[in-house]
Amino acid sequence: MAGTEKTKKDMHVALLYGGWSAERQVSLDSGVACAEALEEAGYKNIEMVDVAPNIATVLEENRPDVAFNALHGQWGEDGCMQAILEVLRIPYTHSGVRASAIAMHKEMAKSIFRDVGIPVARSKVVQLDRELTDHPLMVPYVIKPVAEGSSVGVRIVREDGNEPLSSLFSRADYADQVMVEAYVQGRELSCAVMGDVALGVIDIISMGDFYNYDSKYVPGGSEHILPADLPADVYRKVQNYSLKAHMALGCKGVTRSDFRYDDSGGEGGELIILEINTQPGMTGTSLVPEIAAHAGHSYPELVDWMVRDASCGR
Repeated sequence: MAGTEKTKKDMHVALLYGGWSAERQVSLDSGVACAEALEEAGYKNIEMVDVAPNIATVLEENRPDVAFNALHGQWGEDGCMQAILEVLRIPYTHSGVRASAIAMHKEMAKSIFRDVGIPVARSKVVQLDRELTDHPLMVPYVIKPVAEGSSVGVRIVREDGNEPLSSLFSRADYADQVMVEAYVQGRELSCAVMGDVALGVIDIISMGDFYNYDSKYVPGGSEHILPADLPADVYRKVQNYSLKAHMALGCKGVTRSDFRYDDSGGEGGELIILEINTQPGMTGTSLVPEIAAHAGHSYPELVDWMVRDASCGR
């Protein structure tokens, strides 16, 4: 555990943010918000590190007591940064190498969820170097990058859509492969796990078609209902699945799992997990600080807990 040898005032915290993924701006916003909260929690030696490819050299030279990882997306959330921190033996927040890498690969994570009994939507990975002559799944379906977050590159293909397949699966928009997933209508639910405790469930009402990038990060882009107005057994099931997903992947620290819940068919409804986020957003409109506050953890208390939870070998 970090923070046992030094006081908050003396502890050197390197706050890693920015980076060069498609989620750079979100990470910049998360980093600033986390730094302010850490200072309010009593940490005075906070070094803001806008991560670049020379990050290993920077960390080796500065040797912080702990790295607070506020990066999002590729190279920061997918196990790469975690591996660097492990090699340098710098305690860090959030999940370790393996859990981060698996969680970031949506199809790989879903295979583990399926194995432990968490319901998922039907999906497949499509290689973009193959000519597509027909839809890979029955419409409606969702196209997602295999390894991105913040709904970057996500689009819904509907029954009434008339876009050519070549534009839907453009190599300019995606890497070599994408995941296509059966579209599940219904409500957007999310639940955070802190350590080994599932916190509250939040219901997200998006202003757009779904909880997309603007809905997540533009003020007024979505309405959050906390606690979610759900049948008690469904509420508990979301919490149980969130904790189960967290543990099945071997996650640490704080995670957030996202779900779709379709109750249009009557009692019970259909609940499926979409993904787990090992480094969820910490901006002013993000869900985890709001969920944590509902559970009695202020933003400064939340980031303080993350620093004290930091370690190597995660």
